[in-house]
Amino acid sequence: MTPSKSIGSLCALLATLIWSGNFIIARGLGDVLPPITLAALRWSTATLVLLPFAAPIIWRERKLILTHWQHLLFSAVLGITVFNTFIYKAGHTTEALNLSLIATTTPIFVVLLSRIFLGEAITRFRALGLVISITGIVILVTRGQFQVLRDLSFHEGDIWMLGAGFLWAVYSIMLKKKPQKINPYAYLGTTFSIGTLPLIAGALIEQSIAPQFDLTPTVIGSVLYIGIGASLVSYVLWTKAVSIIGPSSASFIYYTLPAFCAVEAYFILNESATWAHGAGFLLIVSGIMLATHPKFNQ
Repeated sequence: MTPSKSIGSLCALLATLIWSGNFIIARGLGDVLPPITLAALRWSTATLVLLPFAAPIIWRERKLILTHWQHLLFSAVLGITVFNTFIYKAGHTTEALNLSLIATTTPIFVVLLSRIFLGEAITRFRALGLVISITGIVILVTRGQFQVLRDLSFHEGDIWMLGAGFLWAVYSIMLKKKPQKINPYAYLGTTFSIGTLPLIAGALIEQSIAPQFDLTPTVIGSVLYIGIGASLVSYVLWTKAVSIIGPSSASFIYYTLPAFCAVEAYFILNESATWAHGAGFLLIVSGIMLATHPKFNQ
């Protein structure tokens, strides 16, 4: 793997690591904040932190941004407004096990869409790596007790999560095809701003009918983490990763998410680790290496 490819893979890995913390925090806020309000607080925080740095660049590139307004609008609504709301909505109406399993459909969507729109070949090693990684995730989230799969019941949230997985795949493809002349910070600043506005409007409506919440230190700290870390920092890293190694390879690295979540749950939530965590992690990493290594995918 070339140094450039290594940097791209590292960016995708770091973004996934930060996102894993977001899943743990979001789970804790599920009973405190309704989904649109949580998404609005997250992206308002990210936008307010980013804009002081991005605004001068946005103004300098305003003509270029207006030229590509359709791409930016679609990307903002898809990747900021709708995608995140779908995830938080799903978390309110289905079990965590269902969410974890359904999330594995994202790289499948990416591979298929990359084949259709980017002409990327689905080699037999990439397909094999996909199967191995999914097997690892199934072992991880079921803790090796496969009879759990027979007892799964599907709810409204499963459909929301499936939709979120598809939307993230489309967003990753759009990042690959984004106008190269637009500065990355101008791109993120514009899409963050556009995508946050509908969330604010939706949160105001939601708060008029939902129970009020208190801004406790826990809520404030959690919102700062998902707003700055899981939104701003991770999106910068993910955008860089997709531009270097492509959406398919980046999405395979996203498979490390359950492994990171398992480690964090062990140290933060005192959840026990089992053989399934180790086996699942090894299969996930093996599948990623098989699917992304240039030697196997020429």
